[in-house]
Order: sequence, then C-alpha cells, then structure tokens
Amino acid sequence: MEVQVAPLRAWDDFFPGSDRFARPDFKDISKWNNRVVSNLLYYQTNYLMVAAAVVAIVGFLSPLNMLIGGTVVVLVFMGFVWVSHNKDILRRMKKQYPTTFVIVIMLSSYFLISYLGDVMVFMFGITLPLLLMFVHASLRLRNIKNKLENKMEGIGLKKTPMGIILDALEQQEDSINKLADYISKAKE
Repeated sequence: MEVQVAPLRAWDDFFPGSDRFARPDFKDISKWNNRVVSNLLYYQTNYLMVAAAVVAIVGFLSPLNMLIGGTVVVLVFMGFVWVSHNKDILRRMKKQYPTTFVIVIMLSSYFLISYLGDVMVFMFGITLPLLLMFVHASLRLRNIKNKLENKMEGIGLKKTPMGIILDALEQQEDSINKLADYISKAKE
C-alpha cells in the first residue's frame, strides 16, 4: 500500500473558537487516547506545518545544534523501534505500555543531546513542537470527517506518515480493536 500525505486542513477548522475545544476526560484514559490519536491522524499536515515553523525558528538561531538534535532523536527512535521489533520482551513491553515507550525514547534522546551539548535545542526545537501537537490533539474535539478519516486509516484503506509512526509506537491497536468490535456489533 502506498503512503498518502493527508491534506492540509483549513486553519479555521484546525484552530477555531473555543466551542470546538474541551478538556479531556482524565478519568477515561482510553477515550482521551483515542481523541489524541484521531486528531494526530486527521490534522497531521497542520501539525507538520506548525512543527516545521518552530524547528525553522530554532534552526535559524542554532542550525548545527538543531541538526545534531534532530539526528539524535531520529536515530534513537529508529533504534528503539528496531530493537522492539527484534526482541520479544521489548515488543511485549511496547504493546503493554506504549506511552512509557515514547517517554523512554524522549528521555534517551534528551540524555544523548545533553551529553553532546545543547539541551535548549532539544527543549525548544524538538520537545516544544511535540508538546504543542499533544496539547492541541488532547483539547480539540473530533468531528464527523475526523472520525471517518480515522476509520479509513485504521482498517488499512489509507496509509499516512502519521499512521506509520503511530503504528511503530503501537498507538493504534485500541482503534483497530474498537473498529472490529463496532463492525461485529453492527452485523448483529
């Protein structure tokens, strides 16, 4: 299946008034996780643009350190994903604790970058865009288009870059299982 780039969503859909934002239900982590994953998939190109703007500003201020920091994060991510696919114990841990897996990747990157030099590049150039994406994805309410796009991604009709990253981090299992449950209930 070929990878498709998701369309850029209208900015008034991406960041409208407060009527489309709400605090997540912290008591229902599963529902919150589904909201975050759905929004990450639906607004992925918008998130890429915001992240590119932040990275460009930080990169302009400190280009060599930003290049080193970005390289370290990509290599650590690829290393952890490769190891987790080749070691059964890590694969099971990643499936059982996907958020912990992401935190370990971020902490490992942080320590390597701090060893190499510029922690501020990590904080502003790498962590800030991720934090902005997570906060927006947590607060943004989903709409019908959002849910439909995510169902198509979840059942494999469409593959996007964010979907590949979320698959590597084991963040879509719940969505696929819920979709399968929904389809089986609809058939009854």
